[in-house]
Amino acid sequence: MTGRYWRPYLWLIAAVSLLVPRRFRAVWKQEWEAELRHREVLLQKWQKLDLRGRFDLLRRSSGSFRDALWLQPKRLEEDMFQDLRYGLRMLLKKPGFTITAVLALAIGIGANTAIFSVVNAVLLRPLPFTEPERLTMIWLRGPEGAGGDRVPLSVADFLDWRAQNQVFEKVAAYGTNLYNYTGGETPEQVRGVNATAEFFSILGAKPALGRTFLPDEDRADAAPVVVISHGFWQKRLGSDPQAVGRTITLNDKAYTIIGVMPASFDFPQRERELWTAFPLQPPKRRGPYFLRGLARLKPGVTIEGARAAMNLVGDPSQGPKPDAGDRFTVLPLNEYIVGDVRPALLVLFGAVALVLLIATANVANLLLARASEREKEISIRAALGATRARILRQLLTESVLLAAIGGLLGSLLAYWGVDLLLALSPGDIPRLHGVRIDWQVLAWTIATSLASGIIFGLVPALQGSRSNLNEALKEGGRSSTESFGKRRLRGAFVVFEVALALMLLASAGLLIKSFVRLREVNPGFNAERILTMEIPLPRARYSESQQRAAFFQQLLERVKTVPGVQAVAVNSSLPPDQLTVSDNFSLEGQAVSSTGELPAGSLLTVSPDYFRALGIPLLRGRTFADTDTAEATPVAIISDTMARQYFAGQDPIGKRFRQGGPKENNPFMEIVGVVGDVKYEGLETKMQPAFYEPLLQAPWGQMYMVVQSSTSDPLSLAPAIRREVAALNPDVPVAGINTMDQLLSRSVAQPRFRTLLVAIFSAMALLLAAIGIYGVMSYSVTQRTHEIGLRMALGAQRSDVLRMVVGQGMILTLVGIATGLVAAFLVTRFMESLLYGVTATDPVTFAAVSLVLSAVALLATFIPARRATRVDPMIALRNE
Repeated sequence: MTGRYWRPYLWLIAAVSLLVPRRFRAVWKQEWEAELRHREVLLQKWQKLDLRGRFDLLRRSSGSFRDALWLQPKRLEEDMFQDLRYGLRMLLKKPGFTITAVLALAIGIGANTAIFSVVNAVLLRPLPFTEPERLTMIWLRGPEGAGGDRVPLSVADFLDWRAQNQVFEKVAAYGTNLYNYTGGETPEQVRGVNATAEFFSILGAKPALGRTFLPDEDRADAAPVVVISHGFWQKRLGSDPQAVGRTITLNDKAYTIIGVMPASFDFPQRERELWTAFPLQPPKRRGPYFLRGLARLKPGVTIEGARAAMNLVGDPSQGPKPDAGDRFTVLPLNEYIVGDVRPALLVLFGAVALVLLIATANVANLLLARASEREKEISIRAALGATRARILRQLLTESVLLAAIGGLLGSLLAYWGVDLLLALSPGDIPRLHGVRIDWQVLAWTIATSLASGIIFGLVPALQGSRSNLNEALKEGGRSSTESFGKRRLRGAFVVFEVALALMLLASAGLLIKSFVRLREVNPGFNAERILTMEIPLPRARYSESQQRAAFFQQLLERVKTVPGVQAVAVNSSLPPDQLTVSDNFSLEGQAVSSTGELPAGSLLTVSPDYFRALGIPLLRGRTFADTDTAEATPVAIISDTMARQYFAGQDPIGKRFRQGGPKENNPFMEIVGVVGDVKYEGLETKMQPAFYEPLLQAPWGQMYMVVQSSTSDPLSLAPAIRREVAALNPDVPVAGINTMDQLLSRSVAQPRFRTLLVAIFSAMALLLAAIGIYGVMSYSVTQRTHEIGLRMALGAQRSDVLRMVVGQGMILTLVGIATGLVAAFLVTRFMESLLYGVTATDPVTFAAVSLVLSAVALLATFIPARRATRVDPMIALRNE
């Protein structure tokens, strides 16, 4: 055993020996000193003996294996430190080579570490809940062409599910909500969650203070209670340790604080600051749809079993429909949280892995060139008795040492890289706040560094340790066969780099083209000079629809008089991705399908000037008017998609439909207009049917205001609008003030983030590949100086030399491009879910990146080729 293993036992023996009389300790000391002298003698003999002599020494060691177990590891330990010292001296001897190799590795390892820290925090780290593998999310599966497979539940759906549940241990439902908090100096809007009583117990989440919901606190007659987040507790309550039991005012209603969650709890989103108990009341109709289901599977129940059981859940009045197809969507909670970002993160992780491989190929080429320069040194060591294994170990030690230095520098770069990633990243990537350089990330860095050192060092070490002593020790001697083998190996590394670079460039090209197509999508409205804001009314004070309608009507009249306002309107949602409510509708005179499924569409309430303010075109009929009051005939405006899908070949004006099912008590609404489609659920989504109701007939308590400004800076109107709101009611907050351009930019934040990162990594790969090609061609020119001089002495023109060198480099490049095209054709198929408006094998993109890579390679080859044409034949021949 090496010293670090047996020294602790010696200390233990020494401590025990203190209990022994001094005369015995003196005898033990003499015996131990004699043992140490014996071992030193054995070690000296060992170092002087050959393999056979060492075997005889071990055989004669008094039949004891103690010396045998001590001598060899001791020697290996000394050899290792000797290799490290010698390797460090060799690296310091060539600072240019060392700096180049370390920087290349540091960039690759640093990028890998930074991205892995994100992947580890978002994808690999388990959810901070009890038995998270048993947690599931539940949605409705919408009809074909309406809503996709994640349609929110209605209260009726949740009650049916809870009553007919057979496979879940506990079930709950929740919806996101906005609350007016009026306990501070000024009214504020806070984001929260309205959840049923089992919400926290399903997750196994424990509060830092107080408790969570009790089973009966979601009854309609229960006292209002709230659980607050750690951030709300700190920011608005001053970290009051007696916060539990205090009363706060939300939406003009008193809520009692029953618990404070720890800082680590952030479900369903980190920006949610409080959780109120959802008062369940038997619904009067099926819709609206605004809830998400949350459940914990019973032990032994699988996701597939839960899906099969959910298909049997239905409206008791209509009976279960086991053959009607999947009605519910059941997903693991982890899939719900990170499923949408997993493909993008894996693409980024693959991109940095390619960058690291290109960097290691570059360093391997540098080591091959350096091995050629050290051929005589290695041959001398071999002639003095060093075995090939000993030389191989020395060269690998240098490679690992190089990788270790690169890994250390890469770790420092990763710390800055993580900060940069967090600064560039959109705020909607889940679990991103947990990104940090912890022991797992550092272990990954160490493993990556060691693997890189072995990968890029093994082949050059094998080549370098295989030496022809006779040829290498001759003055000026060469080995043409070996030289050709090394040239071929360096060429293979160049082909490898070019192929990897093309894969990255193709991926970046596809993402860039996809992002451009996404930005070119027509959202259905004019976003120029539009100011938006949220205006939520306190429910207690504005409980009647007439009160809500009167407030917003007065507010619109006031804001119209503000200088710089051209048009103003309110609506219940904001494009391009703020829609949260959809509902069923039934057309007059059309029978419901045999399965009982009703069509669904996006539901919006708007004021008359909404379409004019946003520039949404009126295709048929009219827009809403001030005469469309609660006493007038109910009217609606439908989107072009709804008109084409449900009134194909007909004029929809004058047709009637009812919100909800045919048995509902809601009155029929007469279609008075058709407007252009608007992207309410994201620019990437398919257009869905939508129908609009007038503000005076269906006023909501929370509305968005859109203001068309005559000035170039719409945000300058915000203070004046705040004053108008405060003049009507000082307790009504104004929140979420943004321009429409800002909202459009946020809607493409994730595609922009991943496109930017892949483009950066592709640029790094392109640069590293160009450096690799340049380095190989430059070294080739240096090694072939004699040959080039001889060619020119025999009559070769400079153009011939230029064509020869450039041709050699371009052949390697073209082989690498061909290999990379095949690999990219296979790999980019995994990116299909990240692309919009472009296929994963887009030929234009593949051709463009091939041309770019060829141009860069041509430049990298031309520079050493031009230097080759300046070789003086006489000087070249005289030097040889």
